[in-house]
Amino acid sequence: MTDQAVDTGGVQLSVEGHFLGRTRELKELLADIERAGLDTLAGKKAPRARVLLIAGRPGSGRTALAEELVRQVAERYGDAVLRARLSEPDGTPVPVEHTARELLTTLDLPTPAGACEDDLTAALRDALADRRALLLLDDAVSADQVDALLPETPECLVVAVSGGPLTGISDVRPCTLGGLDTKSALELLSRFTGSVRITVDPRAAEGLVEECQAQPAALMLAGGWLAARPKVAVADLAKQLRTEGDEGTPLSRVFRLAYSGLPSPAARILRLLALAPAGLVDPHTASALAGCSVGGARTTLDDFVGLGLLHAVESPLPQYVVPGCLQPLLKALTETQDRPGELQLARARMLERTVRLLQSSRAITETDNPEAREKLQGMPRSLRFPSPRAAEDWLRIRRSALLASARVAVADGELDTLARRLMSQLVRAMVAHFGTQAAAPDLYGLHRLVLDVAERRELPREKAAALLNLGDLDAQTGRTQEALTRYRAALDAGREANDPYATGRAMESVGGAHLELADYDRAADWFGRALAQRLARDERADAARLYGRIAAAHTYAGRYGEALRGWRAAVAGHRKNGDVAAHARALSELARVQEYAGRPEESLHTCQEAVEWARRAEDLRLQAALQLRLADTLEHLGDPAAAALHRGAAERLLGEELSEAEPEPEQPDPAKQDPDACEIRSTPAED
Repeated sequence: MTDQAVDTGGVQLSVEGHFLGRTRELKELLADIERAGLDTLAGKKAPRARVLLIAGRPGSGRTALAEELVRQVAERYGDAVLRARLSEPDGTPVPVEHTARELLTTLDLPTPAGACEDDLTAALRDALADRRALLLLDDAVSADQVDALLPETPECLVVAVSGGPLTGISDVRPCTLGGLDTKSALELLSRFTGSVRITVDPRAAEGLVEECQAQPAALMLAGGWLAARPKVAVADLAKQLRTEGDEGTPLSRVFRLAYSGLPSPAARILRLLALAPAGLVDPHTASALAGCSVGGARTTLDDFVGLGLLHAVESPLPQYVVPGCLQPLLKALTETQDRPGELQLARARMLERTVRLLQSSRAITETDNPEAREKLQGMPRSLRFPSPRAAEDWLRIRRSALLASARVAVADGELDTLARRLMSQLVRAMVAHFGTQAAAPDLYGLHRLVLDVAERRELPREKAAALLNLGDLDAQTGRTQEALTRYRAALDAGREANDPYATGRAMESVGGAHLELADYDRAADWFGRALAQRLARDERADAARLYGRIAAAHTYAGRYGEALRGWRAAVAGHRKNGDVAAHARALSELARVQEYAGRPEESLHTCQEAVEWARRAEDLRLQAALQLRLADTLEHLGDPAAAALHRGAAERLLGEELSEAEPEPEQPDPAKQDPDACEIRSTPAED
């Protein structure tokens, strides 16, 4: 069973593993699963998954009820239990594209970088078509969000949590939550205060429940307030709340009381948690926001959990989530208690801390780099990771918060320098730990953010870098026409920035896109333009490679004479540069074209020369491929005995390669990275 844990936006009613109350609501929801739908009554088979809706205001315990329902019925849906939150802490809807991508990732299914919403939701529906799966969609803002994610099979169940009815989804009856029953409300209080303080004055306890309107979030804050004051009677708290009057909701009144009782440093930390990306907090985040020690921040966060102001997240690392019902209250406090400049400084400290942690997580993977080791040793101990595995675990656990940090930093618009550094380090850290291919979906989103900042700040060099990276990711996922558009825009930006690397790279990439589109004339033309620039700059290695790309375009077009000239130029260039492996590969391609051109004797001679160079390069796979090509050529020339010898040699070489090969983790090439442009530069391979 696949089970994805997410942060909850509401209040937890499950205290110490015991769910409180909501017996009637649970019974109705369980019965609703078995209820015959309108389609069934009409004699038709239900076309889509059944949707159960739990509606209530933030703080009503709606998420906790949904979780309890999921726990009780999960065994019926043994293929997958999936969770997703459909709105940000500030209430902004999460794009359906992001939600579908996360759900597919949870199912260990591919999510092509840059895929559109329709493609991702279609892939999700296909994935769930033959599964009995349960989806918990929390904090839904609109019916459209839920509808786009609905599995098209009645074997699945969707539990949606929202503030009100989801008009537009058929055959859905909302389970609307009010307050808890009195017995459950008193039990919730006693979990914080102990049973004695409740039983000695039951009428006062019931009065407190009434003042809180039996709302779970308000009761938890009241219980936390009493737990921190063991000598204060329950009646005293009820009296204080009554003197507050009717201004605001019960939750806001209890929150004001809980907040007013905090020491000034703790109150400041609590306010600043409103700035935590995605409502996710760890000790480093709190420490940076408040400008205090990491240890002191963790102690304060644990205290907030005891007071009901934060929820602890089950995780190998200390993690916390700000309840969604408290987010607007904290935001209102920051607007009245803190100056805008102070808030911006807190954001800057948080982003700077994140950048340094990302630098540390990447540096620990570069154990062979003396500069990286020296830089790592110069960092404070609190920012260092004990091992590469610990750094990878941190990056994986904090991934959603880190990506949210990048989005928030770019949306802020006033911290673009820090935002650019953050995205650069996040790209590098993800590539170092996960590899370019595995991180591609996240990298695509980050490069789009880089492009946003570059366009806003009119930074043509960074714009070109972002467009090149986006184009590469588009090309890798088969969106060649989109990639071509990106590459042309990158060429314009590179020319505006007077950046020879970007313009040369863009011209070559435009040629590669045309090659993929089978427009061989344009491909050869663009490769030729890139070659002219490389020759003018005396960039011999790139020039030799481009001779090969031009030759490949001519080969595909059937112009073997021009292809032979191109490969001979590539061979000569690689030989002058001393690149033994590239020399061997170019000779191999030259032999192939000679064979296509009807020159088997020349091909045989060139292929034998290529074998020798491949042996010098210690490239067993290329040697084996060349031996097979020699065998084919010899058979064509009427020498089956010699062909058999070469086939045997190829089999032995492939056996040696399999015995010697060891899987190695994908490592980034620091020389191909641009820290300012947040660019992972890759050199297009020869065809």
